[in-house]
Amino acid sequence: DARRTTHDARRTTKDPGIESWTMTSADEYKAAGNKALQAGNTSEAIEQYTKAINADGSNHVYYSNRSAAYLKQGDANNALEDAQACIGLNPAFAKGYSRKGAALHALKRFNDSVAAYNEGLAKFPSDAGLAKGLADVKREKDNPTGASAGGGGIFSSQMMAQMALDPRLRPYLNDPEVMAKIQLVQQNQSMLPTVMSDPKMMEFFGLMMGKGTADEAEESSPPPPPPPPSAESAASNAEASKKEEAEKAEADQMEVEEDLSQLSPEERKKVEAQKAANAKKLEGNEYYKAKQLEKALAAYDEAIAADPTNMTFLSNKAAVYFTQKKWDTCIEDCLKAVEVGKANKAPFEDRAKALTRCAKAYQKKKNLEKAIEYCNLAQLESFDRGTQRLLKTLELEKRKADKLAYQDDEKAEEAKQRGNEHFRTKNWAEAVKEYEEAVKRAPKNAAIRNNLSAALCKIMDFSGAKREIEQAIDLDPTYVKAWARKGDIETVMKEYHKALESYKKGLALDNTNATCKQGLQKVTALISYGRQSMTEEQKKEQAAHAMDDPDIRNILTDPVIQQVLRDFSENPNAAQQAMMDGGVRAKIEKLIAAGVIETR
Repeated sequence: DARRTTHDARRTTKDPGIESWTMTSADEYKAAGNKALQAGNTSEAIEQYTKAINADGSNHVYYSNRSAAYLKQGDANNALEDAQACIGLNPAFAKGYSRKGAALHALKRFNDSVAAYNEGLAKFPSDAGLAKGLADVKREKDNPTGASAGGGGIFSSQMMAQMALDPRLRPYLNDPEVMAKIQLVQQNQSMLPTVMSDPKMMEFFGLMMGKGTADEAEESSPPPPPPPPSAESAASNAEASKKEEAEKAEADQMEVEEDLSQLSPEERKKVEAQKAANAKKLEGNEYYKAKQLEKALAAYDEAIAADPTNMTFLSNKAAVYFTQKKWDTCIEDCLKAVEVGKANKAPFEDRAKALTRCAKAYQKKKNLEKAIEYCNLAQLESFDRGTQRLLKTLELEKRKADKLAYQDDEKAEEAKQRGNEHFRTKNWAEAVKEYEEAVKRAPKNAAIRNNLSAALCKIMDFSGAKREIEQAIDLDPTYVKAWARKGDIETVMKEYHKALESYKKGLALDNTNATCKQGLQKVTALISYGRQSMTEEQKKEQAAHAMDDPDIRNILTDPVIQQVLRDFSENPNAAQQAMMDGGVRAKIEKLIAAGVIETR
């Protein structure tokens, strides 16, 4: 078996002004990430998990841990990508589905979150984490006006409405990063200290509490809050508040008009068109979040009509079509978006995102070749680790699909017959070639693997022969011929203890099998008399080879067996009494057969 040795790669800069650094192993990066995450330092945790992934991108645990760190930081989109990568690498890892469900929950995609948890529970019905996550998301889905909607909570619906009317706070509410963190706090108020580590959130919170920005902060302490209004003055206060808000809105409008007046008529018309388009885009985004997809499409169409030079509107339409599972239309709009982006010098990142969505649509259509093509095009526009993970997943899926498509029982039988003919004429190399082709065509056919094993023995490739016969037994544990051949191979390799076991298993299935009977007699004789003709060097070599067997090592570390071995020299009567136990006797006989201990 191939063995992989992990080396620590170290690189040190020669410039004395630059601190030298050392790259440790992936597991050490993971451990550092775990420590940072436990300390609440999510940015450091993400950095360490990313290093672990760069060192070993095939380990699903690293993606799972980074997904948790992203979610704790309030970045649910990246948390979702890592959760999907985790599942792609290991679909049998329960926590991957928990990560995916939690990320979708944080994004308010309740139906998708429920589906993710149900998918996990279908495979792991007793997993408590999946069950709890499903209950949580169902509770919020069925009661969408929970902590975030009532009077309680720092970002209640009433508070959000008031902040939307404040011109100082409105730009923050239009920032996707800020809104993602607000939604995280709405979902779990205990996350407030975590999101407050973000400088932008600190600034926003300061404005919200009336403290202004850091530059505007006053040295004096803030005045005490005014007493709550009486019932009699509530109506007048509300009226005054409405009037104040209207005045603020009017002042905002005047300020905008004043800014636009500095532009030429053509420039002013263009800016107004862009503003109108962005307003429609935001409207479409709200419809999309509310799953009102047709209204979202209509809003994006209006945005495109107002500003046809912005590729984002086409990309958003493509996202809607992707949600609707209209893959061809999604692909069409993604490619249009890229064309518009190139014509108007849109950021490379935006063009890459559109191409990645195009690749995902092709993946849904099961056209993996095209999906890989567009992933590569996206990476040429702007390299992205998420897209790179998707590309690796697609390449793996394609290899599996190609392998599955190659399977054909009829062609496998034809190749097997050609191999049989070459075997009869002693053309061993061609026989191996044809049997290998037959295995590719029918990988679950135990008889073909048995034939391949026989041909490999003829060219003295006993390791390969053993590998194939073991796979044949895995496919059909009742295949007596395979047990007999396995015993023959192990006898040639001087693994007498294993050969003894193989022949016995074959005879347990068919006690009349001549090959197993003869093989058992032969290997028993070799165990009894064969070592007498061995040199001391050969005996040591056999014993050392046997020590590579985990079963032998386990027997030797068994305290009972260790005591029996001591009793053979110190207390023979006790040893003989212990040998009356069937389990102890079988283990001692196995050690003798392996050449680890010797009888005289």
